[in-house]
Order: sequence, then structure tokens, then C-alpha cells
Amino acid sequence: MERILERYERYSYAERQINATDIETPGSWTLEHAKLKVRLEVLQRNQRHYAGEDLDSLSMKELQNLEHQLDSALKHIRSRKNQLMHETISELQKKDKALQEQNNNLSKQVKEREKEIAQQNQWEQQSHDHLNSSSFVMSYPLNNLHLEEAYPTAGDNGEVEGSSRQQQQNTSVMPPWMLRHLNG
Repeated sequence: MERILERYERYSYAERQINATDIETPGSWTLEHAKLKVRLEVLQRNQRHYAGEDLDSLSMKELQNLEHQLDSALKHIRSRKNQLMHETISELQKKDKALQEQNNNLSKQVKEREKEIAQQNQWEQQSHDHLNSSSFVMSYPLNNLHLEEAYPTAGDNGEVEGSSRQQQQNTSVMPPWMLRHLNG
């Protein structure tokens, strides 16, 4: 590492001198090229060191410095990773909450729809029952009711023909609630 720093100082000194002279001269481009080439070599070497390659040439102090740099970089990487994970978790929690609200709304809509269908079915059943009960009387022809036998007619002199006993025997066709209505 010390060697790298020494080279850096040499090239930075050379760079300062190049800047002091006229940059437009063709000789300055040669120096600029040499400077950039050395800089590229240093960066490539550092990259190999960070990748764990070519460590044999490093001293103990350089290795410790490299370790410290890697630790700092690793802490920075982990910090950024944790930050991204927290942001992702927060976004997912928001999406979860929105989906739960949407699910609740859909559940309410389903329940309301089921309730409407149940009410509609109940209304249809009541309408059907009402129609059936009101058409009960009409579904049987009047001649099948044997009204003449159940309710004797009055003769020419106003007397009721037949006896009440005969009435009770012949009224089995009509339901009792109808008889009470007709008798009452």
C-alpha cells in the first residue's frame, strides 16, 4: 500500500508540473497518456486486491488497510441492503393493507348480494304461496264441490230440504274453514 501511495505522489507531482506547462503541446499529450495509463494500472491492481487476488505482494500493513476498506464497504453494502429491505417491507405492508380492504369490500358486496337474493327468493316464495292459496278455491270446479248436497236449497214453500245430518255427511269435500264461513 505504501508503494501505491508513493506512486500516487509521484504521478500527482508530475501532473501538477504538466498542468503548469502548456497543455496544448504534443509532449503534454504523451505525459497525459502515461499518467492515465499508470492510473489505470493502479485501479486494476486495487480491483484485483478487492477481489482477493494478487495478495502475495502486500505487506501486513497493506493487508490490514485492505481489510479495513473491505469492512467499511461491507458495512455500507449491508446498510443499503437493510434500507432497501425495510422499504420493500413497508411497500408490501401497504399493498397487503390495500388488498385486505379490497377483500373486505368484496366480502360485503357478496353478503349484500346474497341478502338481496335471499329476500328476492323469499318474496317470490310468498308471492307463489299467495297465488297458490288464492287459486285453491278456483282450481276446483264448482260442480265438484257438491254445494247442492252440502247446502240444501229451499223448496217452493220456503222449507229447507234435507236434514242437517245429511249435510254433515256430504260436506267432506269442502274444508271446514269454508263451511264456517258459509254457515256463519
